[in-house]
Amino acid sequence: MEPVIAANADLAWMLAAFVFVLLMFPGLAFFYGGMVGSRNVLNVMTMVLSTLGITAVLYVLFGYGLVSGPTVGGWGIIGNPVDYLGMNDFMADDGSGTTQTLYFTAWFILFAAITIAIVASGAAGRMKFTAWLVFAPIWLTLVYFPVAHSVFAVDADGYEGGFLVNDIKIHDYAGGTAVHMNSGVAALALAVALGARRRRMERPNNVPMALLGGGILWFGWFGFNGSCALGASFLTQVVILNTLLAGCSGMIGFCVIERWREGHVTSLGLITGAVAGLVGITPSANTMTPLGALMVGILAAAVVALLLSFKSKLKVDDTLDAFAVHGVGGIVGTLCIVLFAAESAPAGVQGILFGGDIAILWRELAGIVITCTYSFVVTWLIAKAIDKTMGLRVDEETEITGLDPVLHAETAYEIPAASVGHAGLSGMSPARAAEAVERQLAEPRTAQKEAVAPVPPR
Repeated sequence: MEPVIAANADLAWMLAAFVFVLLMFPGLAFFYGGMVGSRNVLNVMTMVLSTLGITAVLYVLFGYGLVSGPTVGGWGIIGNPVDYLGMNDFMADDGSGTTQTLYFTAWFILFAAITIAIVASGAAGRMKFTAWLVFAPIWLTLVYFPVAHSVFAVDADGYEGGFLVNDIKIHDYAGGTAVHMNSGVAALALAVALGARRRRMERPNNVPMALLGGGILWFGWFGFNGSCALGASFLTQVVILNTLLAGCSGMIGFCVIERWREGHVTSLGLITGAVAGLVGITPSANTMTPLGALMVGILAAAVVALLLSFKSKLKVDDTLDAFAVHGVGGIVGTLCIVLFAAESAPAGVQGILFGGDIAILWRELAGIVITCTYSFVVTWLIAKAIDKTMGLRVDEETEITGLDPVLHAETAYEIPAASVGHAGLSGMSPARAAEAVERQLAEPRTAQKEAVAPVPPR
């Protein structure tokens, strides 16, 4: 009975970790929603949450085969979806009590969905929602699925696995390339294709919401990294400890740079530093000692903070900083493997500062260059193709009024007054809803109160 008990324990942990990762979606929605202007809150949250529905459909139809199926042509770039169309053959239970293909399908759906959700950073406040619904499945098919196959498809069942992991032999524990670099660079390419916002310097509408979202993301990250150990094991313990430490030291690294560059420490900087540290440890979690994990968090967050301190001088408007936090954070985390990975850690990788083989440097650099170049170029081409056909960006009036009232006929915070609010807007056309919100926002608060409760006659 011992093996069965152990197997069931592994499955229980994996199912719990799955729930943790699922929580990353409302976490990212709150994180992004708190950082945009008050008239685009619901739009960016809807963009994030919509990725789950889109990704699930694609994965059942053909996504699982493209990522995890036998590699096509022996190149290790894309898998064969034919044997997995509709996932009809996945319902048999082998009775082992272990994780089976059905679970890994659900698991990979979340990984793919959170990747495209991060890309919304480059589009917030100015992209048509219909264009987003077209962009997301195309991007998953042409960008995420090939990169994910190159990284996540290992040698199994007699076929060669992914190009990056088996030919280049990069080390990527939980998605520093396929998830973070990929999404961060894609957000940058989408921002380039769209152009800057007209109200670029809008202040975050709700910093406490962003802090809550970042905290939920951190909670989910334990499942994200911990589930990649594929069970409840010593490796899982190491990864979870390192994830905690990198997030904690990331806060310190970001705040030190922020205090030096800006003269103050902000709560938004604190949580951004934590997320940057978590991004940095994602590819390196199984290669670090606890001291190494602290260094990863500090370095990743410090580099991100330095980059963001020049944000106002850059012409590219990556609204919610996905390129800096996820793209650059993922690159720094990968380079930390090159420098000071510890042979005593579970992965057994040795960094060059500790006498490791110099070949690890070119392997990881090749993985970074290939992933970032492919992601940027193909994302930009997809965005431009959509722009030439159905249009990518909302018109000027819609952008100034806000995407929430115009595209979604909703507002995040306005209290209903004179039939304006969620109930009132839902019954209006988008144009009328926008006019109503604009009129309400322009009225003095005293006038609104008098309209609701007229002053009684003397």
